[in-house]
Amino acid sequence: MSKPDLNLLLVLDVLLSEGSVARAARRLRLSPSAMSRSLARLRETTGDPLLVRAGRGLVPSPRALELRERVRQLVQDAEAALRPVRQPALHKLARSFTLRTSDGFVETFGPALIARVAAEAPGVRLRFMPKLDKDSTLMRDGTVDLETGVVGKATGPELRAQALLRDRFVGVVRAGHPLAEGEITAGRYAAGRHVGVSRRGRDEGPFDEALAPLGLKRDVVATVGGFSAALALARASDLIASVPERHTAGLRSGMFRFALPLELPEITVSLLWHPRMDGDPAHRWLRGCVREVCAA
Repeated sequence: MSKPDLNLLLVLDVLLSEGSVARAARRLRLSPSAMSRSLARLRETTGDPLLVRAGRGLVPSPRALELRERVRQLVQDAEAALRPVRQPALHKLARSFTLRTSDGFVETFGPALIARVAAEAPGVRLRFMPKLDKDSTLMRDGTVDLETGVVGKATGPELRAQALLRDRFVGVVRAGHPLAEGEITAGRYAAGRHVGVSRRGRDEGPFDEALAPLGLKRDVVATVGGFSAALALARASDLIASVPERHTAGLRSGMFRFALPLELPEITVSLLWHPRMDGDPAHRWLRGCVREVCAA
């Protein structure tokens, strides 16, 4: 059995509303003959005359009266489905969003983001998930709504990315550390004992690559998976932590920060999401909140 032409639903809705082939034709900008042909197709499809001549006009059959409200609702639902999505009423929005970020991002930008969301959409809840790796599977399956980080080779190629902020690496030691006094040269920096940061447990990174041309090498005595753990160790020991400046502003309070005596490029921290969320108005609103909080 062939599928019915769903365009006939709109024609039937107008015919039942107008009760006239001529008026329905004008409303749909069709010729009377084209409208008559459509009515004939409707009669064939439904097996019912639908509109029956009575004097100079047409009256609906019992089947047409039965269909009138159902067809009207179907047409309205279809129009609503195809209409551009409107901005939600934020004060009525009740929804949870999961953001996968580093501890430093939560510490530095989390309070302002939570306050912004609470002021505009008090029914929205934010769930911050630790970023243990750069696998994009959780965004593909919808477990994670947004992610922050540096775009790299491991980032899913289909993901959307928008720059949030520029950051640079700095050295951080406890208050009273020997490096807190005097000029910090590459030699002094390399000669210290370091805590490295690597999700994969690697001891070397961009700092070692920058030191190698100078004939220097760091002594990495401990490696942790995140910057907050690195700073916690540096705060309680003589270890040197090399961390992003803006991302760790709240985590290194009371510690001594210094510019690294190395040629290192700045890093760009981006906001990432799956393209299927592009048109979601609530998701778009949250992305705007994150961008504005980071810009401030």
